[in-house]
Amino acid sequence: MTDFSATKALFTLPEGMIYLDGNSLGPLPRATAARVAQTVTEEWGKMLITGWNKAGWMDKPMHVGDRIARLIGAEAGHVVMGDTLSIKVYQALAACLDLNPKRRVILSDTGNFPSDLYMAEGLCRTLGQGYELKTVAPEAVLDAIDETVAVTMITEVDYRTGRRHNMAEITARAHAHGALTIWDLAHSAGAFQVELAACNADFAVGCSYKYLNSGPGGPAFIYVAPRHADHAIPALSGWQGHAAPFAFDLDYRPATGAERLRVGTPPILQLAALEASLDIWDRVDMQALRATSLALTDRYIAGIEASCPSLILATPRDHAMRGSQVSFRHPEGYAIMQAMIARGVIGDFRAPDIIRCGFTPLFIDETDVDRAVAIIADIMQNSLWDRPDYKTRAKVT
Repeated sequence: MTDFSATKALFTLPEGMIYLDGNSLGPLPRATAARVAQTVTEEWGKMLITGWNKAGWMDKPMHVGDRIARLIGAEAGHVVMGDTLSIKVYQALAACLDLNPKRRVILSDTGNFPSDLYMAEGLCRTLGQGYELKTVAPEAVLDAIDETVAVTMITEVDYRTGRRHNMAEITARAHAHGALTIWDLAHSAGAFQVELAACNADFAVGCSYKYLNSGPGGPAFIYVAPRHADHAIPALSGWQGHAAPFAFDLDYRPATGAERLRVGTPPILQLAALEASLDIWDRVDMQALRATSLALTDRYIAGIEASCPSLILATPRDHAMRGSQVSFRHPEGYAIMQAMIARGVIGDFRAPDIIRCGFTPLFIDETDVDRAVAIIADIMQNSLWDRPDYKTRAKVT
């Protein structure tokens, strides 16, 4: 079993703060600053450009990808880091449409993160030829998979409600109907053990700045199943995905395997920050993580429902259908969240009415949950959210 009191001590958290927003931006591991400083001063500072060879910078995208592979149930050598999540979504979509050329429909759901949908819409506009994005309610995805669908593009855990799709069931249905699958793991990687290989997933993408704590704007990752690795055509054919980047050929030749999905120069400083966090993750048993996450979310749900009847649960009670976040609905959700933040309980708001909190056992425990519940109960029972300054929307909610 993992000692989560020990992992909590490895993060920098302001005194008195209850940080329930690691599902949006993970907190700073204590070792990160020194790790990044070492990369800056000892590698960049002293090695300069020779760091690409001497410090192994060129191999970081695959090396770090292998460390994430354990957390998402992927085969070694099939996860690569780099670029942003939206770019990785675009790459995966384009590859799947190329691999399934007789079909024109991308199937997603209305609970998907809008950026994923935007990328799909943009790709369809670029391709023309009848390509289209079809969205259905999250509950209707399984029944919507038919012989017209080229690829399903599903975020495993809904960013608003925390509802979890059944990856194995949807993937099996898609394959039975001749479709491929892309899974967005933005709210899965680090929330629970993902099983890409066991579920026979085709592609997956995810970000590292949420549960994986790589810092603001940290690099994304993409997974390609071994059966597709040497056939996926990189629509964004950057020089880092070339078979011989330093041959400087004028014509593109894709690298073998997942490396062909590299695009631009890797962000070495942010990969160093991610490595510091992964040192913590190397100590974590994923079954213990999941059990503790479910216990914490159950405790939070019970506490809020007992003390705040005007807050309506939006997250499934069924453990199998829940990620590692809990959302409640209220018409004044934004103001309530601002009142919570003012009292040191940090979550976030998602339109139109979602009060969203994430529960990461690496640094959240039962005492934090109980304190958060008590503060939220005080805010709700005494209408402490009902202030004009709490109702003025900031750029980031």
